[in-house]
Amino acid sequence: MTVSVVKVHIGTLSDFPLQLGKTVEAGTLELAVFQTSNKQFKAIENRCPHKGGVLAEGMVSGNHVFCPMHDWKIDLYSGNVQAPDHGCVKTYETFVEGDNVFILLPS
Repeated sequence: MTVSVVKVHIGTLSDFPLQLGKTVEAGTLELAVFQTSNKQFKAIENRCPHKGGVLAEGMVSGNHVFCPMHDWKIDLYSGNVQAPDHGCVKTYETFVEGDNVFILLPS
């Protein structure tokens, strides 16, 4: 079974400072988008599974974001909350074309 996706423009490279989150709305979704220290873009749903903390406001360290409410550590690649806590947030594929940043969303 093939899943259709839609390419959605979410900004330009200069819109996303290194290691800081930015809230982006794409369709009906609210996402937290990050440019990691190795200049990769990662997008996850913008709510912590614990108490709904806004993840775009969290502190980024390496490939993780820390929820600003209770410091839960979430992997930006897998969306998995790190032990001893548990849970998961959805992740979304991102890519760059020229100076533009896009996300792929299911259609």
